[in-house]
Amino acid sequence: MKKIKPARLKKGDTIGIVAPASPLYNKSDLVRGIRTLEEWGFKVIVGEHVNARYEYLAGTDEQRAQDVNLMFKDDRVDAIFVTQGGYGSARILRYIDFDAIEQNPKIFIGYSDITALHLAIQKLTGLVSFHGPGMAGFNPEELTEYRKNQLFKALLSSESIGEIELADKKKWINIINPGEARGEMVGGNLTLICSTLGTPYEIETEGKILFFEELDTEPWVMDHMLSHLLNAGKLQKAAGIVVGECKDCEPYKHNPGFPVTFSLEDILEEYIKPLQIPAIYGLPLGHTKDLATIPLGVQGFLDATIGKLIIEECGTRS
Repeated sequence: MKKIKPARLKKGDTIGIVAPASPLYNKSDLVRGIRTLEEWGFKVIVGEHVNARYEYLAGTDEQRAQDVNLMFKDDRVDAIFVTQGGYGSARILRYIDFDAIEQNPKIFIGYSDITALHLAIQKLTGLVSFHGPGMAGFNPEELTEYRKNQLFKALLSSESIGEIELADKKKWINIINPGEARGEMVGGNLTLICSTLGTPYEIETEGKILFFEELDTEPWVMDHMLSHLLNAGKLQKAAGIVVGECKDCEPYKHNPGFPVTFSLEDILEEYIKPLQIPAIYGLPLGHTKDLATIPLGVQGFLDATIGKLIIEECGTRS
C-alpha cells in the first residue's frame, strides 16, 4: 500500500481547527487552546462549524464533514487539529472527500472517536495521520510536559520519535507475550476499531503492530470487542499488539473483598496470550494526561520481552 507523509510542522505555520465529533462542553477550551498554539508561534484558522451544536454532535454530519474537507483543500492551512473526540466521526465518513485528502496531504491529529477518521484516511489515501491530543487538552491544566514533548517530537522533529517511554517511571508495563515484532503502526480506540469491521474502512492488521486503548469500559465489554476482533481474524494476523492505558476499565459494581469477575488483565491474557504474538499492556496511548502522539502508518518495532515500543520512522517529510 502506498504511503504519503505530510509536511513537517514548523513555527509560523497555520493550524486549522475542526470538530468532527462532539462539541466542546466549554467553548473557552477552544479559546485557551488557540492561545497556547499562538504562544508556540503558530497561526490558527477555525472551521466555520466548530462551535455548532446538534444535540451531542458539533453540527450536522454534513457541516462537520464540510469543515474537514475545506481544511484539507485550503492552501493556507498546514496542519489540522481536532477539538476533541466524543461521538460522531464515523457518521461523517460518507461525506469525506478522500481524493482531496490524498491530493492535499497535511498533518491530521486527534484520538478517541477520531480513530474512525484515522483508519479511513489510512486505508483510502495512505496518508500518515497522528493519534494524539485534541484542542480540549491544550491548556496549562491538561498539557503536561510529557504530552507537549511527545507532540513536538512527532510533528516538528525531522527524527523518528524513537522509544515511547513511560511518563511515570513508577508505572508498570505488563508483558503479555515476550518476543519481537516489526511493522506499520495501526489502531486507536477499541470501540471505533470494531465499528469499522464490515465497512469499506475496515482496519487492516496483517503484519502490522496493532495498538488499542479504551475508556470507562467494563471488562465484559472489552471481552465482547476482543472476541469480535478475534472472530474477524484481526487479532491473530497482527505482528504485535500494544495495549495502551485503559482508564477506568473496571467493573462498575464489585465487592472489593471478594471480586467475582474478570479484570481487564484477565481478559487481555485470555485473548492475546494463546496467540503467542508479542504483546504488552500499559503504555500511555489512551485517555491519560500523559498521552504520547503516535504516527499511524509508519514503521514500529516492539520488543515485548523488555516492554518497549520504538517508532523507527519519522511520520513527516521536510
